[in-house]
Parts: sequence; C-alpha cells; structure tokens
Amino acid sequence: MRFVERSEHLKLLEIWKASVRTTHDFLSEDDLQELKPLILEQYFDAVGLRSVKNGHGEIQGFCGVHNGNIEMLFIAPDARSKGIGALLAAYAIKSQGATKVDVNEQNTQALGFYQHIGFSVTGRSPVDGQGKLYPLLHMTL
Repeated sequence: MRFVERSEHLKLLEIWKASVRTTHDFLSEDDLQELKPLILEQYFDAVGLRSVKNGHGEIQGFCGVHNGNIEMLFIAPDARSKGIGALLAAYAIKSQGATKVDVNEQNTQALGFYQHIGFSVTGRSPVDGQGKLYPLLHMTL
C-alpha cells in the first residue's frame, strides 16, 4: 500500500475509466465525459489516495477515503479478482478509519463485494452525488 503522487493522477484516471466501463454499464459515455474533469481536478485532491502496484511498478488499483467514507475504489480490469480490492478496502478500514461507502444501486458487483467484506445497506438515495437518477445505496460496517 502506498501514497499516490499527484503525478500519478492521469494513470488513476485511466484505471477509473477502464474500471467504470467494466462495472458501470448503466452510465452513458456522456456521463463519463462529464465526470472525468471533476475526478481529475477535484475528487482526487479531496480524498486520501492509496494504491497498489504490481511487481513491474504499475498501479493495479486505488482507493480514496474522506471523513470515514470510501469515496472511490477502482481496480484495473486485468487485475480484478486478485484480492487487490479487498486489500485496499482493508487498509481503508484499518488505517484510514473507513466505516461507510455509497454504492450505485445498479452496480451489483460492488454491492456484493462490500457485503462480502462486512458492510450492510443502511439507506438509499434516489440520485447520485451529481443529482442524476442513479440511486445510491448507503452502506456501513
């Protein structure tokens, strides 16, 4: 587990984009294009970012935590199902004090992942953080 350097933000954005295209099939290409500058220019700087690299020094996944909430956890598609998400989540919980996460209701893979590691649904919002009609499930340890 390592801190993320600002110079690595473009690589994180690539991982985010590839991961979202794999797991968030409910988002349109317009949604992705709208989110990209927000993530790069605002969201990365607003969270405590940690990443995992492979033996070749390539970032395989990252997690961002703010005020006890896992705000982002994304894994490169070719690195999925290798325990990287669980490693990042465990670090977020143990070392960054994360006890909450919001998951898009349509992202059943993420919902199952967080339930598997101990989170439970405690609420629901009909819209996401940008006010779009992508319901969020609020989860807590």
